[in-house]
Amino acid sequence: MAGSGDGWGDRMEGLAACFEELEDPRTGNAGLHDLTEIMVIALCTVLCGGQYASDMALFAREKEEFLRQFLKLENGLPSHDTFSRVFRLLDPEQFRACFLTFMGRFSQACEGVIAIDGKVLRRSFDKASGKSPLHMVSAWGCEQRLVLAQIATDARSNEITAVPKLLEMLTLKGTIVTVDALDCQRAIARQIVDQGGDYAFALKGNQGTLHEDVRLYLDDPLAKVETSIPTVDADHGRIETRAVAVSTDIDWLQERHQWPGLKAIARVTRTREIPGSTPETDKLSTETACYLLSAPLSPERVGEVVRSHWGVENSLHWRLDVTMNEDASRNRMDNGPHNFAVLRHMALNVMAKESSKASLRAKFKKAAWNQDYLLKLLALF
Repeated sequence: MAGSGDGWGDRMEGLAACFEELEDPRTGNAGLHDLTEIMVIALCTVLCGGQYASDMALFAREKEEFLRQFLKLENGLPSHDTFSRVFRLLDPEQFRACFLTFMGRFSQACEGVIAIDGKVLRRSFDKASGKSPLHMVSAWGCEQRLVLAQIATDARSNEITAVPKLLEMLTLKGTIVTVDALDCQRAIARQIVDQGGDYAFALKGNQGTLHEDVRLYLDDPLAKVETSIPTVDADHGRIETRAVAVSTDIDWLQERHQWPGLKAIARVTRTREIPGSTPETDKLSTETACYLLSAPLSPERVGEVVRSHWGVENSLHWRLDVTMNEDASRNRMDNGPHNFAVLRHMALNVMAKESSKASLRAKFKKAAWNQDYLLKLLALF
């Protein structure tokens, strides 16, 4: 990478280092433009709100003077076809490894709750080739508000086999891993415990009689349980009351089911009220969810952990769809959907790391309009 006299070249070395292990998938004249420079331009484009290869080519043309502060661009500016070709051919496993290198450069050791959850990229399907939409499974650091790692599958049913590979990428000591009921599996529980972490698994009927045994016990008035003081939240025109019950009296349950690392069970009861114009028209609903815990957490902590997991919808998925238009993205060919998804995660993490109080949408706009701010984001690498 080049640098002007202001020292930005040196400050961009960390950014270049994130991409230096990538193998260039192009051959012959197709490799005219430097791969690292292509990736830097692509990241800048996404940080400024761009989405597609055409946006990257347009950004390069309009911001050429800016880019030459820290890029050589010896063979001119990459075209739309160049950006498209690179992201279609780039090995997604290598790009995910680059993401982990990037995370290691500025992220502290993960702690607190790690939420494992999947998301379908709805427009990534390709009818011509019969390719199904990409299903991206992510590890979300709830306290750090960062994507810690991700792995792709071609169907939600394959998420169970993807999660163990995702966990292998993470340091779990001192963390609590949460998953939804689909991923409540013995092998996953064992792996988390073996890696030094704890788990809080949502439990439903996919584990035979285990769910029914837990539910019946926690519903028993004579059960040895510790309960929390109900919490009440009023938001978006509704009132939600949550109550948590936890029991560590589970020797009988372990004798029957022998679940790996199980230390406690929990129940979260949510009562939701939507006020009507009169008391008679109020809408009231109640739902109950059971959980398996590998640590004897207090009811209050269980409530925090459960809310952290479901917060991934607003903290990650909603931002990807509403602010970054991921669901509308029509990248479909070859490895393109996977690689663009990782690039969006990288941009999202950089925005989270930048400490100003502006909204995510405002940060994207500021990066597009203020070159000094964009340079500040790039220097975080």
